[in-house]
Amino acid sequence: MPVLVITGTGTEVGKTVTTAAVAAAAVTAGRSVAVLKAAQTGVTADERGDAAEVARLAGTVTIAEVARYPEPLAPATAARRAGRPPVRPHEIAEAAAKLAAEHDLVLVEGAGGLLVRFDEAGGTLADAAELMSAPVLVVASAGLGTLNTTELTARELRGRGLDLLGVVIGSWPEAPDLASRCNVADLPDVAAAPLLGAVPAGAGSLAPADFRDAAPGWLAPRLFGTWDADGFRGRAAP
Repeated sequence: MPVLVITGTGTEVGKTVTTAAVAAAAVTAGRSVAVLKAAQTGVTADERGDAAEVARLAGTVTIAEVARYPEPLAPATAARRAGRPPVRPHEIAEAAAKLAAEHDLVLVEGAGGLLVRFDEAGGTLADAAELMSAPVLVVASAGLGTLNTTELTARELRGRGLDLLGVVIGSWPEAPDLASRCNVADLPDVAAAPLLGAVPAGAGSLAPADFRDAAPGWLAPRLFGTWDADGFRGRAAP
């Protein structure tokens, strides 16, 4: 798995913190890691982007961006309004390949959901994943609505013949409600893929050293962690 694409079922589902957790767990396991942000929106040239936040939390990782745009919009719209060239799927694939030549693992973090448009031709993160023949990790929310968005994302991946590695809950609440607890059992069914972790809500506010120590415990062995899905389901069962 030299390249892993990380997408969300939408915005604000914990994608960047989950990316940081995977990076931290992989580094702890002795892997060299690079993080590629396909298109960074909503930040200016001198502001910290998502890749830099991953590095702050995860530690010794290489970071890169294909492009960044100042307005917090879909990449295609942000590029058009900024009068800048858009990001094309082949550029994402080429940047990831260069990083993969020098690292054990490259994490490619998307922008928003799987089908957010990067260019005027409708290119998406899914197109880039196809070009890379890379597996995809889906970050989902915990509560109401997550089953629908997760299944839609999983169906799109399967329809394209892409490998859905699994699902991670990007922000698991300290006091989960009934829907969240039921979704722990239902998410693997609707995705037809395993649940590979649950990152606690607020994890991104931990001190970096504490984040790195804890990250492997949030993720399953397939993501370089020690998290036990069966034990988690038992604790979450309503």
